[in-house]
Amino acid sequence: MNEKRVCFDFDISFSNGGGLQGQDFRLDLTGDEISDTDLAARIIADLRLLMVGEVRILNKTIITEQHKRNSAAAMLQTREAGRHVDLSHVIEHGMITYKGLPAPLICDHLSRVQSRAAYAPGTEFQIGRIDMVGNTGTYLDTPFHRYEDGYDLEGLTLSRVSDVPGLLVRVTGGQGRAIDWSQFAAADVKNKAVLIHTGWDSHWRTDQYFEGHPFLTEAAAVYLRDQGATLVGIDSYNIDDTADPARPVHTVLLGAGIPIVEHMTNLHALPTEGFRFFASPPKISGMGTFPVRAHAILVCD
Repeated sequence: MNEKRVCFDFDISFSNGGGLQGQDFRLDLTGDEISDTDLAARIIADLRLLMVGEVRILNKTIITEQHKRNSAAAMLQTREAGRHVDLSHVIEHGMITYKGLPAPLICDHLSRVQSRAAYAPGTEFQIGRIDMVGNTGTYLDTPFHRYEDGYDLEGLTLSRVSDVPGLLVRVTGGQGRAIDWSQFAAADVKNKAVLIHTGWDSHWRTDQYFEGHPFLTEAAAVYLRDQGATLVGIDSYNIDDTADPARPVHTVLLGAGIPIVEHMTNLHALPTEGFRFFASPPKISGMGTFPVRAHAILVCD
C-alpha cells in the first residue's frame, strides 16, 4: 500500500504578536490530497496553537512515504484482534549476527537414521544440537550482560517481556544515524515496550548491516529511562554507536534494569500503538543475553 504524506513550508502569525515558521514540514495524509485550509487546521491542532492570526502554506507537495503515526494499513491490522506479527530473524547454521562473534553451528546430535536402532520399526526421532554465543539472531540483553551484579536470564521477570503494551516509534527516512531523545517526546513511553523502527533490518545478512547503523544517543536512553519505559527494542545492528567503547545506551538502560532487544525485524508491519509485545528467553542462570522469538499480538483499541 502506497502511503501519502504532505511536505510543505509554513508561516504563522499570531494575533497577539510574534510568529512561527517551518520548512520542509511533513504530515501523514489519509487520502491523496489536502487543501491549504485543512492543512492549516491540522498544524494548529497538532501544535496546539492559540491566538493564531494567519497561516500561509508554501511549497506544498504530496510525496509517497510511510506514515510515522498509525498508517492506514496498520489501522486495518488493529481490527484483526489476536493477529500475531513475527519480529524475529531466523537463526541459521553459519550466519553472522555480530561481526567478530562466531556463527552458530547447528547439526544433529542424534540423526533420524541413527535413532532407528533404538526404536520400533517405523519409529524415528531427531535430536538437534546448536553451539552458539548468546548474541545470535534477535536477542535480549539483561543487566547481567553489562553489570556483574545485574539480574540475568533467570532473574528476568516475565512482566517485563511478556504481554507488555507496545509503542512503535518510526524513524525511517531520518537524516543522520543518531536517534535523540526528541524522537520519543511526542509519545507516552511509560510502562511500554518501546520499539524503534529504523528499517536497518533490510540489510540483514549483508556486509552493509555491520557498517553505519542507526543508534540511540545517551540522552535518548536517559529520557526513556526517566520516562519509565519497560523495555527498548531496535531493528538495528546495535542500540549503541559501536564506535563508542563506553556503550552509553546499554550502560544507562541496563543499569536501570530495562532489558534491550536488538536485531529485530518486520517492525514496519506494526501500528504505532494497539499491540502487545512478547520476547521471553529461556530461564538460564549465569547468562545475560539469549535469542528470543520476539513477536507482537495486535489488539483492538
